[in-house]
Amino acid sequence: MPPAPKTLPLRCESDIVQARREVRDLTIRLGWSLIEQTKFVTATSEIARNTLVHGRGGQMTVEEFSRDGRHGIRLVFTDEGPGIPDLVLAMRDGYTTGNGMGLGLSGSKRLVNEFDLQSEVGKGTRITLVKWIGR
Repeated sequence: MPPAPKTLPLRCESDIVQARREVRDLTIRLGWSLIEQTKFVTATSEIARNTLVHGRGGQMTVEEFSRDGRHGIRLVFTDEGPGIPDLVLAMRDGYTTGNGMGLGLSGSKRLVNEFDLQSEVGKGTRITLVKWIGR
C-alpha cells in the first residue's frame, strides 16, 4: 500500500528546493533511472516556480498511486492566485509573462505522461502531473 499523500507549501524559494528534493528522493526510492528522475524533477521545479511566482504561492501534493495495474507518482499544484486568462496561449511554446523562455508549462507537459491544467481567473490554478513508473 502506498504511503499517504504529502502536501508541501510553496511560499518561498526554499520551498521549491524542498519540493524538488521530495520528488527526487521518491523517484530514487522507486528505482527510476537517472533520466526519468531528471525529467520529473525538472517538471516539478518548473511548475513549483510558476505556483510561487505567478500564483503568488500555493502548495504541492505528492502521492504514489495505482491505476489500471500501473504505478506512478501524481503531483498536484494548487494556488489561489490570479488564474490564467488564456490557457491555449499559456501552453504555447515561447509564451511568457515573465523573463523566462516560455517553456515552463509546455515543456513540463512534454516531460510527463499526463498533464492537466485547470484555471479560473480570480480564483487560482490547479496543475496535475502524472509520471508512470517504467514509462
